[in-house]
Amino acid sequence: MNRISPDEVLTTPAGELAALASESLFQLKNDAADLLAAAKAIVEHVDRALDLKYADRAHQLRLAAGKDTGVVHFDDGHVRITANLPKKVDWDQKRLSEITQRIAANGDDPSEYVEISYRISETKFNAWPESLKSAFAPARTLKTGKPGFRLALLQE
Repeated sequence: MNRISPDEVLTTPAGELAALASESLFQLKNDAADLLAAAKAIVEHVDRALDLKYADRAHQLRLAAGKDTGVVHFDDGHVRITANLPKKVDWDQKRLSEITQRIAANGDDPSEYVEISYRISETKFNAWPESLKSAFAPARTLKTGKPGFRLALLQE
């Protein structure tokens, strides 16, 4: 089995790669997964170092600006640092439901205050009787994701 380097993979047309033996494709896929895992580990490690180096300074700048989250900028030598601490807001769905029911009961329109969306678990939908499914089916659109293939060597 001829080994193809990652650089060669990127310059080889996909049609030519598809013509390779399944064992070669298996090896390429595993090599790529190993490189990706190593790259992710390096990025995470460097991100931890950046956090150790700059988190306190960014925090002080946010405090001085009167904010707990968001973007601050500062320079370290010849490097411009942009530190972002994004907001992650989580709403208690049960409480929001109760509040929107009270708003509606008072004669107001909850949609003026709250974005409301509906979801149905695909597992639950599939377990429903056909009579119930048929009522909801016109509101359901099925989309597919990116296809994936997992390769495993068979034992000889």
